[in-house]
Amino acid sequence: MSAIILYLWDIVLRDVTKEVTATSMWSKLKSLYMTKLLAHRQFFKQQLNSFKMLESKTIKKQLTKFNKILNHLENIEDENKALV
Repeated sequence: MSAIILYLWDIVLRDVTKEVTATSMWSKLKSLYMTKLLAHRQFFKQQLNSFKMLESKTIKKQLTKFNKILNHLENIEDENKALV
């Protein structure tokens, strides 16, 4: 349990201080943050699916935006793997 506490920010730690076991602490963390993770993944998948190249913008700007969307999705997938 102390290993989990070491990696938590103060604001997150406040949410789980009442938990007495590592299992209950982990369950509380999952319930707090998995739903946010799923919402973020859905948002960026929607942005990726609706992404269109526009003639009014430079290719560089559009590729930068496209790569940002992909990076966000990759980070979310990495966070998802870390939580499971």
